[in-house]
Amino acid sequence: MMRIGLLGCGNIGHIIAQHGGDFTITAVYDLVFERAQEIAGISGAHPFGDFESFIAADIDIVVEAASVSAVKNYAVRVLSHNKDLVIMSVGALSDIVFKDEIRELALRSGRKIHIPSGAIFGLDNLKIGRISKITRLLLRTTKSPASLGIIADTKRLIFSGKANECIKAFPKNVNVSVAMSLAAGHDTNVELWVDPSVDRNVHELFIEGSFGETYIRVTNIPSPGNSATSYLAALSILSLLNNLNEPIIVGT
Repeated sequence: MMRIGLLGCGNIGHIIAQHGGDFTITAVYDLVFERAQEIAGISGAHPFGDFESFIAADIDIVVEAASVSAVKNYAVRVLSHNKDLVIMSVGALSDIVFKDEIRELALRSGRKIHIPSGAIFGLDNLKIGRISKITRLLLRTTKSPASLGIIADTKRLIFSGKANECIKAFPKNVNVSVAMSLAAGHDTNVELWVDPSVDRNVHELFIEGSFGETYIRVTNIPSPGNSATSYLAALSILSLLNNLNEPIIVGT
């Protein structure tokens, strides 16, 4: 059974620990040691309060469920210790220099970096953009004013541009667009709307190309215990982990 090291013990860490699957969580780490202890109590893992002890533990793969800054702080060290890595906070990879650095390190060390599908569907098929032309790649995201920390009385567009520009203005709202860009092999156009009438995040994907065209609309239910996190995003990590050792692979 695959041995998981959990980096970050917040809401998503709890969901992973509570659901379990075809893996065992053997080590957990969080800057707030009490959080690591809480997850350890659920999963039976060993809690760690310092990273070096955590990364030296008996684990096969590290699952990052913390933040963009955690990815930047720890990804190189994870790969350098010959561990595979799952990155939830994929917004970190909007930094092209950093993305190229960890990609090259993974190639040299023979490790894998896995990115879950997160809060949307359809990432697998977006990979056709690497071999066939995509003429339109747009993510339209609609959120409540409260989720963005702003005041708005009517629905309005607050950002329109490329994914790698969106992170500068809205650093906590780019994971989906960055994942789309990585899958397709080129930058995603982003529209970020605020709408006081919605209480859930809505992601609309518009893709056109030589294959035809498609439209995907996803309305995310918040995770239990944390309205800022998509439950689908948390479940996508569980799906990824449960399929890493599967002999029959569905999708690309």
